Amino acid sequence: MSNNDKLNKEHEKIISPTRQIIEKFKHNKLAMAGFISFGLLLLVIVGAQVYVHLTNYDLAHVDISQKYMKPSMQHLFGTDAQGRDLFLRVLAGGWISIQVGLLSTVLSIVLGVSIGATAGFFGGKVDTLIMRGTEIVSSFPFLAIAMTISAIFMDLDAQLRLYLIIFILGFLRWTGLARMVRGQILSLREQEFIVATRALGISSFNQITKHLIPNVLTYVIVSGTLTFAGAILTESSLSYLGLSVTEPIPTWGRLISLSAKNAIVMTNYWWTWIFPGLALFILIMSINVIGEGLRDAVDPKSQYVTKEQRIRLKEKRKREKERQKRRKLARAAM
Repeated sequence: MSNNDKLNKEHEKIISPTRQIIEKFKHNKLAMAGFISFGLLLLVIVGAQVYVHLTNYDLAHVDISQKYMKPSMQHLFGTDAQGRDLFLRVLAGGWISIQVGLLSTVLSIVLGVSIGATAGFFGGKVDTLIMRGTEIVSSFPFLAIAMTISAIFMDLDAQLRLYLIIFILGFLRWTGLARMVRGQILSLREQEFIVATRALGISSFNQITKHLIPNVLTYVIVSGTLTFAGAILTESSLSYLGLSVTEPIPTWGRLISLSAKNAIVMTNYWWTWIFPGLALFILIMSINVIGEGLRDAVDPKSQYVTKEQRIRLKEKRKREKERQKRRKLARAAM
């Protein structure tokens, strides 16, 4: 079989939409860089959490004789005002942020998809009633409500406050996803495959869960990725204001706020806020970049380019550069 026959056979292969999304994402260098950064940071955070549990390391242990020590081999990120090792405290704060972001995102996805799918499928008065309720929830001043509820329950146990923050973030962030899912369901419910399910007598619940929701999952994943980053950033803002999880559990926002209260500490002991701030920046940026990459990958308008087409484009650019080079040399010789 000749090379041309092989190439034609490769082009005849049918690539599934899921495979196309994966390939588009893989060839987005910025998205892959974010994915690798997120994976490495997550691996370090989980490893530190395992170490803390296995060794029963006390993150709240105070040793004044070790206070404000600069970063060294003994203390990679230095120590704080109480002589506590910042390396493990920063990574422990990352574990809290990922818990808050992940669980609140799951809650908002469950609410958003359920409410949006119900409104879009049934339409009519049900749609009107649900969307008016969605508009009421979306009109709430999110940060003000989160701060108020956190302040009211200030005396709760640290672990209970963590669950409260997760609930607040998840409960108030589902409205945008619900609108998007509703719009997609409204367009899908009139298509032939849904008409066929009605003719076969399939229940409304199964139509929604087995035939409609799977068709909007790609959009849900993209939205969930961006919601994840937003939840982490909001939790850090609440921690900075002292309205999230309190000591002895460390959070990135709280670690930064402890240094920001004193200009001398920020100037002379820079490591107390640089490292938690840098970790927060890397995590948020990597998640946002992944989200943007997924958005481009699921966009049907974005063109899928096969490996052979990329090779041809590369060769074409190379030939074009050689032509331009020859033209310049010819002009210089004249």
